[in-house]
Parts: sequence; C-alpha cells; structure tokens
Amino acid sequence: MMPSRVLIISPNWIGDAIMAQPLLQLLRQRYPEVVIDVLAPAWVTPVWQAMPEVNQVHESAFRHGKLQLKDRWLMAKFLRTLNYDQAYVLPNTLKFALIPWLAKIPQRIGYLGESRYGLLNVIHHDDKRRPRPMMAFYAALIDESAENTGDRFETLHPRLHVDANAVDAVKEKLNLRKDNMTIAFAPGAEFGSAKRWPVSHFSALAQRIIQSYPGTQIVLLGSNKDNDVCEAIHSNVPDTVNLAGKTSLKEAIALIAGVGILVTNDSGLMHVASAFDLPVVAIYGSTDYRHTPPFSSRSCIVSLDLECAPCQKRECPLGHHNCMKNLMPLSVYEEVTKIIIQNGLNKNGK
Repeated sequence: MMPSRVLIISPNWIGDAIMAQPLLQLLRQRYPEVVIDVLAPAWVTPVWQAMPEVNQVHESAFRHGKLQLKDRWLMAKFLRTLNYDQAYVLPNTLKFALIPWLAKIPQRIGYLGESRYGLLNVIHHDDKRRPRPMMAFYAALIDESAENTGDRFETLHPRLHVDANAVDAVKEKLNLRKDNMTIAFAPGAEFGSAKRWPVSHFSALAQRIIQSYPGTQIVLLGSNKDNDVCEAIHSNVPDTVNLAGKTSLKEAIALIAGVGILVTNDSGLMHVASAFDLPVVAIYGSTDYRHTPPFSSRSCIVSLDLECAPCQKRECPLGHHNCMKNLMPLSVYEEVTKIIIQNGLNKNGK
C-alpha cells in the first residue's frame, strides 16, 4: 500500500515525540510525496512543528487517565474528513487506538499494547527480552512484519529545525547576551526525583564553570514544575539566569538551538539538544542510557553504573539516591571542560 496521507498519533512525552521522528524520516524516504500530519497534545506540539517532515499538527485536549469517549469521537469525526490512508498509533493505550478506528482510517499500525486487537489491523509485538532504544522501537513500525526487531534502525537520528531569526528573537526577548558562551542546565525531570542530580551539585558545577571561564552565561531551563529546583540553584549562584517557567516550549527549543552546551538530567530537553546535534552532557542514575540515550554526535554520558541502577523508579526505592548523590560535580565539570576545549567555545562563544 502506497499511502498519500498518514496520521501519527503522538506520545505524551517530549522526548518520546523526538525519538519517534526517525519513523517520519523513513516514511518520507519511502514515500517522497506523502503528507504526514500529527495528532498531539498541546504541550508536545512545538516539537512536531520543528520537524521538517510534518505538514500539520492537530492539537488534542485529552486528559491523562480519562477516556473522554465523546471528545475522542468528535476528533475522529473531524479526522475522517481528511481521508488518511494510514495511522501510526505510538502510545500503547487502548484509548488512543480508538481514534483512528472511529475515524475509519483503513490501515491502523502500532504495537499490541493493551490488547488492541480489532482497533489496530497491523499489529507489532514488542519482545521484552530484547529491549531496544526508543528510536528503533518506533521506526520498526514501518515494516509489515509484526515480529521485526528493528535492529537496522538504530543508526537513525532525529533532527529539529529552528530558523536563526527565531533564536535571536528569543534571546532578545529574554535579555540574554549573544556574544558570550552560553551553557544551559536542565536540572528538572518530569518523571520523578530519582532522575535529578542534586541542586547542590548543579550549583557547585555552575560556580566552578563561572570561575574558570569568566563571562560564561549559564541559563537554567525547565517548566513551571522545575522552578523550585532552578530557583534554588540561582539562589546559590546568583550569576545564573533562571528561566524555568518563563519560556514556552517553542521558545525553549529556539533557545536550546542557540546554546553552546546543555548539561542535563535524562529529560525531554536532553533530546531537544540532541536533535540539534549540540554538545550534551547527560547525567544518568535511575534510568537506562541504553534505552533512551542522548544521540548527539557530541554527547557524553556521566553515570556511576551502580549495581542498583537503573531501577527505573520515580523515587529511589532504597532511600539513599547514591546513583546521583555520589556522582560528584568534578566528574561533570571535566566533561564540560573537554567540550569547551574541543569546540573552542571559550574563544568563539555561541
């Protein structure tokens, strides 16, 4: 089947949406004239809008954990008028598979998930014994075989695009300097506290960078939920700029496109920076960097690889959080310094 119009049902997480882009890249390679639209929650929409493969994003207003059957039926009624040939259902829940089924989209593709027989008619099976990076997991859906392992997709890389004028505009709006090296910190993590490097460590790192490289501009990024963490770092190191909750996601994406380095927990912003192929220093403790690694060619991973990690828990089940507490600021600072020297950032800035 050669589709002319394809609908992607988006995941609910920023990082997952970015890691789904290789699927769109493959669709565009295989079907150069295909129109690719996306159905996504509002908070993920700016990510899809920065992907050159996407024609249009339809925003959904579905609440987490709610069936909202009437709202899904109304959305499906609208989508039916757009005559999609295929739908790729990326979330694993039954309620998201309802939408393309109600919209009567002929080919509905996805993983079995919550026993979605009938709702999907091209079903793939996830072999839990062979965990894959998320990019390969999503990209494998392009194959007809329901048993495809997706190994050959592991070299694909998402790439976002933001106009240079948008980068300058957001820096000007936020009163950020343009002529000095800018390093961004992303100290939050939506999933839970187990993924967060301690405030004291981020603070010590910021202080050391500023002392070693005078004039460096350190910005703290995150959502409103991350403001307490970012404000604590700013209180410890007043020379940092706390932007948590002060930017839209669209603005944060543009701002990240214009920084020199991102130092980050395992977070959605880590994947944003990777999609611009920026230098990324990623700090891992409770989560598995083999499953959701930064994919920038200039990324590095800092982890203690403790016996109890990765536990994949929202909070440390042992109560000590040693995977993050014992990962000292000096280890991260050394990686930042390597990037500064290798890329000449202290001389040329960003």
